[in-house]
Amino acid sequence: MAEAVETSSGLSDVNIAVGSTPAALGSLHDEMKCDLEAVPSLNLGELDLTTDEFILDEVDIHIQANLEDDLVKEALKTGVDLRQYSKQVESELQRIEQASIKDYIKESQNIASLHNQITACDAILERMEGMLSGFQSDLSSISSEIQTLQQQSVSMNVRLKNRQAVRSQLSQLVDELVVPSTMISVILDSPVTEQEFLEQLHELNNKINFAKELSFRETLACSDIQDIVDRLKIKAVTKIREFILQKIYSFRKPMTNYQIPQNTLLKYRFFYQFLLANERQVAKEIRDEYVGTMSKIYYSYFKSYSGRLMKVQYEEVADKDDLMGVEDTAKKGILGACDGHIPCFCFFSKPSLKSRNTIFTLGQRGAVLSPAELEGPILIPHTAQRGDCRYPYETLFRSQHYALLDNGCREFLFLSDFFMVAGNSALDLFNCIMGKTLSMFLKSMSTYVSDCYDSIAIFLCIHIILRFKAITAKRNIPALDNRYWEAVLELLWPRFELILEMNIQSIRDTDPQKLGVLDTRPHYITRRYAEFSSAIVSINQTFPNERTNALLGQLQVEVENFVLKMAAEFPSRKDQLIFLINNYDMMLSVLMERAADDSKEVEGFQQLLMARTQEFIEEILSPPFGGMIAFVKESEALMEKGQLDRLKHDEARITQLVRGFSSTWKQSVEALSQDVMRSFTNFKNGTSIIQGALTQLIQYYHGFHKVLSQPTFRSLAVRSELINLHHLMVEVKKHKPNF
Repeated sequence: MAEAVETSSGLSDVNIAVGSTPAALGSLHDEMKCDLEAVPSLNLGELDLTTDEFILDEVDIHIQANLEDDLVKEALKTGVDLRQYSKQVESELQRIEQASIKDYIKESQNIASLHNQITACDAILERMEGMLSGFQSDLSSISSEIQTLQQQSVSMNVRLKNRQAVRSQLSQLVDELVVPSTMISVILDSPVTEQEFLEQLHELNNKINFAKELSFRETLACSDIQDIVDRLKIKAVTKIREFILQKIYSFRKPMTNYQIPQNTLLKYRFFYQFLLANERQVAKEIRDEYVGTMSKIYYSYFKSYSGRLMKVQYEEVADKDDLMGVEDTAKKGILGACDGHIPCFCFFSKPSLKSRNTIFTLGQRGAVLSPAELEGPILIPHTAQRGDCRYPYETLFRSQHYALLDNGCREFLFLSDFFMVAGNSALDLFNCIMGKTLSMFLKSMSTYVSDCYDSIAIFLCIHIILRFKAITAKRNIPALDNRYWEAVLELLWPRFELILEMNIQSIRDTDPQKLGVLDTRPHYITRRYAEFSSAIVSINQTFPNERTNALLGQLQVEVENFVLKMAAEFPSRKDQLIFLINNYDMMLSVLMERAADDSKEVEGFQQLLMARTQEFIEEILSPPFGGMIAFVKESEALMEKGQLDRLKHDEARITQLVRGFSSTWKQSVEALSQDVMRSFTNFKNGTSIIQGALTQLIQYYHGFHKVLSQPTFRSLAVRSELINLHHLMVEVKKHKPNF
């Protein structure tokens, strides 16, 4: 602002000066004009180069130099007079000088004005220079002040950061050292179940840990709060101990659902963490008290539950005489059942209960492995007793072990969460609680299994355990895997294999002559095998076992041998084949209900059934059509050798065969159909055999036509009496049974 003011004043001076200039310039112009008029003509004297008297020592040099000038050369060539030319130039210069002076005089007013303006501007610029010099000095002083302030700011910033760092540490230290009155009152007076108590307990735990840390650093301020913190810790430990022990003691009350107090304890899991960190002796006391209490509770509960479960088991169980190869004596009861095609035989050593399953038949027993029933509600013994319900052993086994699995998983999770253990420590703690119960289970199971001959029940129990293992693995609970499941399987597998080997041996030792009257219908021993094998194969599909498959293979071989031995007791080959087909068909039908179509057992019996069926078809076609069949086979063999002419003298034989077939084939087919349907218990199988026999008959008669069409027999008159093959097929279809 000062600079602007000064500049304005300078400009005002310039205007004033400019305003006074015209008068001065006018007087200056008049003076210069008078002077100019008074000036005489110029006398150059020695400087006048045009005079003759001008002599120069080095004139020759100058002349020589000038002569070389282009203009001079041109002037010399043209003959110009240099003196005259010099005077002319001199007069021209004087004229120009005079003109220039006149121009200056003419513009003198403007020049004077410009001079005054320049003078005024110079004064203004001088003042501005002074002002700028003042500004420069001021800025120099300000710059130094700024540098000083910057240094002071950096120094203050460093001091501030140091103070803030110290303040944060001191503030944290003070906050941790101070024990507020709220904490004291809550720890002393509030119930442990209050949320406020839990929050203050967390704060107290932090102060205890902080005090320990300070004591290691030998901080003097720690001693100021150590006494009050210790007393608060003792009070908190006392209240927590009483609360947890009270909850543990509540487990012991009869009919208590111990899961409710367990859930309560989980809400206050920090209590045990506080004890473990600050009073290990009390934490060990609580842990030991819990282990002892829960161990007794589980043992008492499962012992009582197992005992009451066994009271609803079937009273009639299999014994050592209930083997697959044991003959059906008078003391055994036989229940006949039928699925529409196949008769069923069920064997019991004693009169059976109404709902009791058979020893060798799976029936509905396999439902215990379905997901819905496997993880379904456990049985309630007193409810079953009131309803007079009875169950097979595997159902009781499932209920017992699902209760064990459910409680075991829940207990393991509780121990891991509340007592803060993991890995082997968690397993050891779990075994301390459940070990007595698991030992009781294994002992009672060992006693039962050692006298059990129900192989299907044992095998179902094995697969129940395998599925329970998968469930615990899915839940990521290793509590029962490392010890109990494997111990149970080590009890069950050898017993199952022993019972299976006993059944194999019983079939191997069977004497066909001691099995009563011969009958071509399916034998009860093969029925037992079919039911048993299909049961084991269907159960074994989910968790295949090679040892089981090997034993089933041995059993199948013994059953096949047994069927052959039984068939050998029949005097005629036809009855033997009927017996074999009935038994193979029955076993195959039962196996295909449960086993896969590509199983080894199904494929084996399919091959046997096809082979015996084809042989039986040949056997039943032989009596009515044996002559024609023999002639066709003989002729086809000779045709392959090119020796058919050897039969050209058998005209009488051929005539008899043609006329005999034409007159008796309908009666023979009808008798054949009736005989087949009487011989086979499975009507579907009988129908299949009749279709196969009629198809084979048509093939043989077609072969008979083909032989008689050969050149050797074309001249026979009896060829005209052959039945048209298409007509025969139409007539044969009328004898096809429909069911």
